[in-house]
Amino acid sequence: MTVRAKQGMARNLGSVGLAALICAILFISAAASVRPISDAHRSAVLELFVPVDGSFPSLEETYEALRISQILGVGNTFDISQATCPVVIEKLKSPASSPKDLFDALRVNSLLGCQISSQTLEDVASQLQALVKGTDSLMNLYYSVLGLLRIKGQGVNAAISDAEGVFHSIKALSQSDGRWRYDTNKAESSTYAAGIALEALAGVVTLADAEVDQSQIAIVKHDIVKLFDGIKSYDDGTLFFDEKHVDGSEYKGPLTTTAAVVRGVTAFAAVASGKLKIPGEKMLGLAKFLLSIGVPGSPKDIFNQIDALSCIENNRISIPLILSLPATVLSLTSKDQLKVEVTTVFGSAAPPLTVNLVQASSSDAKNTPVIKNQELQFDPETNIYYLDILPLKIDVGKYALQFEISLQDHENLDIYATGGRTHVLAFLTGPIKVDKSEIGVFDSDSETTATMQKLDLSDNQRISLIANHLQKMCLTFQLLTPLGHTFKPHQVLLKLRHESKVEHIFALESSARQYKIILDFLGLVEKFYYLSGRYEIELTVGDAAMENSFLRVLGHIDLDLPEPPEKASRPPPEPVDPYSRFGPKQEISHIFRAPEKRPPKELSYAFLAFTLLPLGGLLIGLLRLGVNLKGFPSSSVPALFATLFHAGIAAVLMLYVFFWLKLDLFTTLKALSVLLGFLIFVGHRTLSHLASTSAKLKTN
Repeated sequence: MTVRAKQGMARNLGSVGLAALICAILFISAAASVRPISDAHRSAVLELFVPVDGSFPSLEETYEALRISQILGVGNTFDISQATCPVVIEKLKSPASSPKDLFDALRVNSLLGCQISSQTLEDVASQLQALVKGTDSLMNLYYSVLGLLRIKGQGVNAAISDAEGVFHSIKALSQSDGRWRYDTNKAESSTYAAGIALEALAGVVTLADAEVDQSQIAIVKHDIVKLFDGIKSYDDGTLFFDEKHVDGSEYKGPLTTTAAVVRGVTAFAAVASGKLKIPGEKMLGLAKFLLSIGVPGSPKDIFNQIDALSCIENNRISIPLILSLPATVLSLTSKDQLKVEVTTVFGSAAPPLTVNLVQASSSDAKNTPVIKNQELQFDPETNIYYLDILPLKIDVGKYALQFEISLQDHENLDIYATGGRTHVLAFLTGPIKVDKSEIGVFDSDSETTATMQKLDLSDNQRISLIANHLQKMCLTFQLLTPLGHTFKPHQVLLKLRHESKVEHIFALESSARQYKIILDFLGLVEKFYYLSGRYEIELTVGDAAMENSFLRVLGHIDLDLPEPPEKASRPPPEPVDPYSRFGPKQEISHIFRAPEKRPPKELSYAFLAFTLLPLGGLLIGLLRLGVNLKGFPSSSVPALFATLFHAGIAAVLMLYVFFWLKLDLFTTLKALSVLLGFLIFVGHRTLSHLASTSAKLKTN
């Protein structure tokens, strides 16, 4: 492969092997096993649920923030009582509040503990009890029943008198496949609605003033079994619920639908007598699905995930036990132990267990297990099961591990779900030995290698070769694991870099327990663009299981290639480094215009004196004329206009001074036009008064 357009990539080829190693490790970590809820979820909650001005946009979001904070034990993070409680009270007292508004307000109040009078709660209870009996909408029944359940938790009587009738109203919306309709007018059924209905039925049983008919309970149990028959699955045993055929506006997505079903099933299991016939493997599969999501990025998703897992954590069906590996990359050099954690979905300690490594198979030989039936030891201080892998003589590589969990106490069999075998991927890393490495040049018509040289890749040895287009270059070496087995890394690349920065990369293949490459320069002259000269030889070997991945310059080879023909392809232009534009720019040399010649200082002062002569002439003329203030008006109004007239003249003179110092011509003309209009007005009034006074004197 000949590239120069990829020179930037090839220049950093040393990091390519490391990047491949890191990517492989991340892939293994992601594919290994699900992990219980961790501090990452708690940090995400604090980032996603942020009140604005002491409250959240809606009561629904307020409840989700408070509920998830309560589950994760974040503490009293959200101090929103002062801003939220008035909204809750307003919703409960308002006759225009919908059933959903009342439901949201009641469940927020159950967490905040707002000061609400018993009379208000009794009025809301009466309103919801009337609604329960007069609606066939599943959502209204759900809001009303769950709202009454919250009121009962406040110590107020919220019993449903006709519980069996309400139970039958909800059950009438069920379908034969375990799904539910939203109301009698809609023919389409929904899995999400099934979860809502089951939670509402559990509330009816709790609020009933008399025991609900057990035959009705048994029918619902059968519906739940039918609902689980339609559960979806992945190959790794992960299970989830999703809608089959619903309108786009009603589609909720797998996470929301699964969370609704989990809430409904666990709630109904808590109030129903006996135990639901749901296999523990299915509860474990649902838990794996919710945990496999990781840390969701939206408030609604993380609420559904955490709330559903909290229902799974404490349920009467079966509590799933999650097997996970704290580390999926184990080093033979560091003598790492294989460690396994078995906890509930929230990381609580599991009951006494036996953890058995059924088998471990290498990715290269999946049908030949390297480990069979190894029981892990338990460390009570850390609650971790461990296995020393060094005495087992396991080689480096990627392994598929199969674990099996068994409960030691038989009484826990009906409480916990361990599932079948748990499959986990893991890496064992170690140093790889480079052996029998040689490089040499020989003629094309001969297989002799008279110039073959031994290489020591553990040292900074540099070799120097000379070849022409009629010769070949050969490189061979072996890669051996710590147990002496042949190792096949993810990357084995040979690169030749010309003095002009043209690079050629070749991938090496394994054959007969060794890596070997023969470069026939006669067949490569066109790919080498007939460029003679020195080529740097660089070898890259990298793999995720190889602790000593390397990129090493072996030396150089001086190639003597023939002159290129006229129509031979030319080397591609050297690519421009995209980061070069951020580097220092070429310095610009400025050449300023030579200053103009100016007159002598004495001449300039003489000119200044000449410009001041008219002002002196004006003053002298005024003195010669005998200017005085005898004719200045004595009356108040004429005196005001006369004063303004002289002030205007002074302003014009001052404007001339500013024009001389800093103002431009256009600004000066604009100001002068305003002053002239003012002078004409006050001057006309002043002159009119003087003319009138003069006329009166002549008449007298």
